[in-house]
Amino acid sequence: MARFAAVRVVRLVFVLIAITIVSFAFMKVIPGDPVAIRLGEHASPVAAAALRASLGLDKPWYVQLGIYMAHAARGDLGNSLVDNESVAGKLAQYFPATVELALGAMIVAIAFGIPLGIIAAVKFRSLADAFTMSLALLGVSIPVFWLGWMLVYLLSVVPSHYGLNLFPISGRISLQYTVTPITHLIVLDALLEGNWQAAADALWHLVLPALTLGTIPLAIIAKITRSGMLDVLRSDYIRTARAKGLSERTVLLRHALRNALVPILTVVGLQTGLLLGGAVLTEHIFAWPGVGRLAFDAIGNRDMPLVNGVILLFATVFVVVNTGVDLLYAAVNPRIRYT
Repeated sequence: MARFAAVRVVRLVFVLIAITIVSFAFMKVIPGDPVAIRLGEHASPVAAAALRASLGLDKPWYVQLGIYMAHAARGDLGNSLVDNESVAGKLAQYFPATVELALGAMIVAIAFGIPLGIIAAVKFRSLADAFTMSLALLGVSIPVFWLGWMLVYLLSVVPSHYGLNLFPISGRISLQYTVTPITHLIVLDALLEGNWQAAADALWHLVLPALTLGTIPLAIIAKITRSGMLDVLRSDYIRTARAKGLSERTVLLRHALRNALVPILTVVGLQTGLLLGGAVLTEHIFAWPGVGRLAFDAIGNRDMPLVNGVILLFATVFVVVNTGVDLLYAAVNPRIRYT
């Protein structure tokens, strides 16, 4: 296990180096001048040259890359070109909101996707199976931006015409509540404080964004669960367990589901990594102050240090989450061992 973890750490370092180089080169070929964005098009040549020199943009690209990577190795991701704030500080400020949204979406996906997949497998080729898989196909096919706007319109805008305030359309919590940041996950912080009203309000704000973001993972998890359960339910040991007189619930949950968990964990890990990478469209629709919106604004402003910092954060989260999933394989399946 230790050797496996060490290999993954080394692989993570090489992945981050490669991604840094590629993203840096990509930002260099994108049209636009960050100095002009910061000073405006009518800035004097002297002011523009001075700012370019202070930012190191007057040096060759490979020198800029070397300087950036040397600072990044020390944890210094530089400052934003737009507001001169620390990139690491901005990521720390915005990332908890994305974590909270992604966790909410994955809870929705797992809580509904796995049961639906089990039902579809148990009721194979029945009306329930056809209905469940049709819903899964619909969930994968619906664009996130369309679903988000429809949920906002049907569950927020339309009810408001009749005096009903069903769901908020933006933000993480109502203005009348103040929560002391501990973990920076508002729902959890409110619970730790014992502020149940604030926790309920934060959950209320989380419902629509989590449903929007969790629809595609839910559909994928349901399909993978159905496929894995169908393979396991045809196995000899399942027939033996039933012949021993075990209850159907015990057979399904303790024997069948556990042996079908490896592909499910793989999908959960991949989807969690993708969601933590920033749900740009969902965060934009619901004005959610997460990394996705931060990345969108940074790309529009050609804020290269911030863009590179966001990309490094995305890559690190994705690799770490999937490494954790690999380690979980051994916990759920005794036949898997890492040496």
